[in-house]
Amino acid sequence: MLWMLSICMLGFVFLMMTSLSLFTLGLYFIMNDLVYMIEWEIFSLNSSAVIMTFLFDWMSLMFMSFVLFISSLVIYYSHEYMYGDININRFIILVLMFVLSMMFLIVSPNLISILLGWDGLGLVSYCLVIYYQNVKSYNAGMLTALSNRIGDVALLMAIAWMLNFGSWNYIYYLDAMNMSGDMGVIAALVVLAAMTKSAQLPFSSWLPAAMAAPTPVSALVHSSTLVTAGVYLLIRFNSVIMSSELSNLLLLISGLTMFMAGLGANFEFDLKKIIALSTLSQLGLMMSILSMGFPKLAFFHLLTHALFKALLFMCAGAIIHNLKNCQDIRYMGTLCMQMPLTSICFHVSNLALCGMPFLAGFYSKDLILEITSLHYLNMLSFFLYYFSTGLTVCYSFRLIYYSMVGDFNFMAFHSLNDEGWIMLRGMLVLMTMAVLGGCMLSWLLFPSPSMICLPLFLKLLVMIVSILGGWVGYELSKLELSYKLQSLKYYLSVTFMGSMWFIPFISTYGMNYYPLLLGQYMYMTYDQGWSEDWGGQMLHHWFSYYSKITQWWQNNSLKIYLISFMFWVVILVLMII
Repeated sequence: MLWMLSICMLGFVFLMMTSLSLFTLGLYFIMNDLVYMIEWEIFSLNSSAVIMTFLFDWMSLMFMSFVLFISSLVIYYSHEYMYGDININRFIILVLMFVLSMMFLIVSPNLISILLGWDGLGLVSYCLVIYYQNVKSYNAGMLTALSNRIGDVALLMAIAWMLNFGSWNYIYYLDAMNMSGDMGVIAALVVLAAMTKSAQLPFSSWLPAAMAAPTPVSALVHSSTLVTAGVYLLIRFNSVIMSSELSNLLLLISGLTMFMAGLGANFEFDLKKIIALSTLSQLGLMMSILSMGFPKLAFFHLLTHALFKALLFMCAGAIIHNLKNCQDIRYMGTLCMQMPLTSICFHVSNLALCGMPFLAGFYSKDLILEITSLHYLNMLSFFLYYFSTGLTVCYSFRLIYYSMVGDFNFMAFHSLNDEGWIMLRGMLVLMTMAVLGGCMLSWLLFPSPSMICLPLFLKLLVMIVSILGGWVGYELSKLELSYKLQSLKYYLSVTFMGSMWFIPFISTYGMNYYPLLLGQYMYMTYDQGWSEDWGGQMLHHWFSYYSKITQWWQNNSLKIYLISFMFWVVILVLMII
């Protein structure tokens, strides 16, 4: 156990120190508007050189510092959460590999080295999702891996298409791509890759399924690593996407994703899945503002979201840990009486998610919604933005009502407490950041404030929608908890909305069951059928036959056959004469 403690503490201290150093460096880069490209020649063969390139600008440095900051707190938190696990060293190593893959992806201006980090994230996420080895985890891991493989293939095809430009360093060619006819193909492939990694429709089903992983992993994955990789890639490729028609399609898809996730979270009872669907909703928000041509705003929301979402998952982990691994919110209630510190952190992160004024989420979400009100936007997208915001507040207040206000329905003999000080320390640090992080980042990224002039109704629309959403969430919770069971009257519509519009069933059968069944059929028919009969088996038969004839000739004396042959020729000649 001492060795386990040393691994956790060593990882925590190293990542935290690196994070603070990178944050300081990022501030220096922002103030002086610096960009550094570092090239490392791995080897050179004749005139060809294999060069590894790293891009260091304010964006990559800030993102790396946030990823390492959250990772360090997650590793510290894991020391208590995973206490007693015999494979804790394997778990910590997997988390560190996960972080390393994300670092590769962040600092790479080259599609080949991006693929290293991209595939590293996919592989390690599979290993972490199946960490608790059971059938549900295996199915979730397979769905996660196969969904992400679609994006990997798209990225490989983009790498092949980039050969038209002579190099894979896309940073140099973004302007050239805008002028070129090849730009549309590369933009489409990059958007497809980002949609699979950031779980946009129709690839959304793997995100709630990945909740089979341990909670510290969920805190890391859903805040700053795996799911944000697609958003980060599109931030880098934003100029290419905006100069094509893909931006309108991406706006529609991300808006529908945001709406679908918000709707589904209001019908869910699994604590971790509610938070996973809220992540999906926020990813839709990031993608939609990105498709409107505001990459800096999307990056701002990505960083603020990372802070409060990691805190939300850590609080959920502490609650689940105390409730003996029970995740159903219907069993929770009056937690604020028994776990006050955890409840405070949970409320702060929930309110930051709702966009409560002067918390981290407010600065980015309010700015995004005001920009959309100011921007030239169609009615459907406008509706999806504001209605999804209302749904976010709705499921957040529903969650608060169930866990904090409702009746406690767990075991009569229980031991709920706030004595896990290792978990609490990590949560309190993140709570401080969830309160102060938004204003700090807004001052850094937007030193000169934008002038947004809106009519009074549009200005107050965000507040109206939020208050309405909170009230509806509260009333829905009371309705669900009453014995009337109103949802059974509308069973089909509730089933449709509560199961993410049947996407998990479609993607499970569409990406897992039928392709594997087709593969088995083709294997039996072609590999072990006709191709064997006309290929290997037929060749084996004829080669064996001819080799037997050759062997028969080689095993006999040719001289004896020649002499006997000559003898019979002579006899025949004499007889003829």
